[in-house]
Amino acid sequence: MPRAALRKPNPALDLDSWLKKPEDLPATINSQTLFGNDQPLEIEVGSGKGLFIQTESDRRPENNYFGIEIARKYAAHAAARLAKRERANAKMLAGDATPLFAVTDEGKRIEDGSLDGVHVYFPDPWWKKRHRKRRVLSHDNILNFSRCLRVGGRLHFWTDVLDYFELTVELIAEIAPELGVPLPETQRESTHDLDFHTHFERRSRKMGIPVYRVCYRKRS
Repeated sequence: MPRAALRKPNPALDLDSWLKKPEDLPATINSQTLFGNDQPLEIEVGSGKGLFIQTESDRRPENNYFGIEIARKYAAHAAARLAKRERANAKMLAGDATPLFAVTDEGKRIEDGSLDGVHVYFPDPWWKKRHRKRRVLSHDNILNFSRCLRVGGRLHFWTDVLDYFELTVELIAEIAPELGVPLPETQRESTHDLDFHTHFERRSRKMGIPVYRVCYRKRS
């Protein structure tokens, strides 16, 4: 199902502190360089409209949250949510997560064991087999997500596409055994219309589509 059209953020709203471009980022990405403190850092890959990063940064102010969304208009929408609430522990990047997690000849943008969590919710399934290499949870990205997590850090993966879910769980077991076994994450009851993890979860549950949820906790 295609994403619904978005309204542009209020032009009077200053997003500079909350919306970043790849060229704005420091050479090394961590809480100190992004937020000027040493709070645990969690990264959401594919933030969409930003419901998760908005609610989670409020629920856990002791952690920092960095959302990455490749579609600029959605990144701006998510950043506007944070700006309206003057959220000091969350920022958005309009860009691609893969180069930030990758290890290159120049080094590592995100150091080994530096993240408390990586969140991937309802990523694009890229249905055609020849396009599966574009999936967020690709072979290389899984290895880099695991590399960046500290021991005890968590990888959260939710999708409403059973094929994506099953193939990803099998791939993680094969290439990243240090992440351990997939732990089911339970569905909680919602008390109001936006009391969901993400907008995609809201859509899936309202349409009666099953959602598959797991969390991995990195072992030593």
